[in-house]
Amino acid sequence: MKLLTAAIVTVLALPGTAHAARFAVGVGPGTDAEGLARTLEAHTGGQTSVIGPFAVAIDAPSGRGLAAVPGVEYVERLSEPRRVAFVPTDPLFSRQWYVPAVRGFDAWPLRQPVWLSTTKVAIIDSGIDGEHPEFRGNRIAAANTFVGGSALKDGHGHGTFVAGLIAARLDGEGMAGIGFPAQLLVAKVVRPDGAVPLEAEARAIRWAVDKGARVINLSLGGVRNPFDPHTDGYSPLEASAVEYAVRRGAVVVAAVGNADQAPEKPWRYASYPAALPHVLGVSALARDGSVPMFSNRDAVYNDIAAPGDELFSTIPRTMTSQRTTCLEQGYSDCGPQEFRRPQGTSFAAAIVSAGAALVRSAWPELRSEQVVSMLERSALDQTPSTGCRRCVEGRDPQTGWGRLDIASAVEWSRKQPAPDKFEPNDDAGARAARIKRRH
Repeated sequence: MKLLTAAIVTVLALPGTAHAARFAVGVGPGTDAEGLARTLEAHTGGQTSVIGPFAVAIDAPSGRGLAAVPGVEYVERLSEPRRVAFVPTDPLFSRQWYVPAVRGFDAWPLRQPVWLSTTKVAIIDSGIDGEHPEFRGNRIAAANTFVGGSALKDGHGHGTFVAGLIAARLDGEGMAGIGFPAQLLVAKVVRPDGAVPLEAEARAIRWAVDKGARVINLSLGGVRNPFDPHTDGYSPLEASAVEYAVRRGAVVVAAVGNADQAPEKPWRYASYPAALPHVLGVSALARDGSVPMFSNRDAVYNDIAAPGDELFSTIPRTMTSQRTTCLEQGYSDCGPQEFRRPQGTSFAAAIVSAGAALVRSAWPELRSEQVVSMLERSALDQTPSTGCRRCVEGRDPQTGWGRLDIASAVEWSRKQPAPDKFEPNDDAGARAARIKRRH
């Protein structure tokens, strides 16, 4: 037995050119940790440290043969260290359950200095409460209205809610936006009656692109109905504007739509513009991982899913002032009933837009379709085990590629996706890349 041990440790002690790696060596029952550390150090030449009575750490060129040394219970190579996820000090962050659900802040400890270089995100919506504390300073890079009134006033609240999800200030007050370094390009396209004229939307998209938008959020849509051309909402004007944005390098994110606007619930087709080529279509997930009935399905144009139920964000302070005893003035908890437990694919799209902004900031040299591919292929596949009972392995009509995982996209470690002007849904025929299951 002693001869065998000597032979083993002699092999371990042989010199080599490999760089030392760090291993954790478990201390077996009845073995003295300090004694084991001295033995390993003497025979391998590696430096050891005693973690406690249960383990020893050692730096050695290889872990081969360590497990055979008497007293060793296990050998584990220590590779990537754990990191504490960043937790903002903003006091209302505890209500933002959706942020950890998409690992929105998990990549911050390493990437935060990079993200100080801002990315412009266009919010084409109902405007924004421009005096809200969450958007003061240089948070709003430019604003324009295409339906009259002021883009910095929001009578509906929808645009302000979307803006808070994306870019609320990280300042120890209020809430924290996922894409906190982003600068906003605010385009008002919603009329007082709630309608969005197509010409206003098209002009707003082109304006945002010309202002340098790297991500464009479209939390709006028209019903797609392949069986009834009279009710199908396809617009060449809208499609042309989206193509303009894509060709100039913007990541275009759009909600797949809510079924309360469709002929059936749930509706099996994504709305426009999510159903246009190269648009990242976003569906909604509930807190338990299920897909709400209101979230449109689509086997082709639903690309990714994000939280879209019981969310918390900013709304215009004019909407909260009636509840004078409510402490969170300017936030959805103090707003009208429809904002206290808000739901919709609109808000899921905003969360994905925030993620897209962070990925663009971390990988500024990549083309927009590469950023989209990284977001899709890093998504967490949704299955019955995650709460989506009708989801299947791989891409599915309910959640697309799966739930947004911002940290995985930002810290992409695989080969960068090749730039590709085609995608499976752009009618490129035989030249289009096929949809494959993720491995």
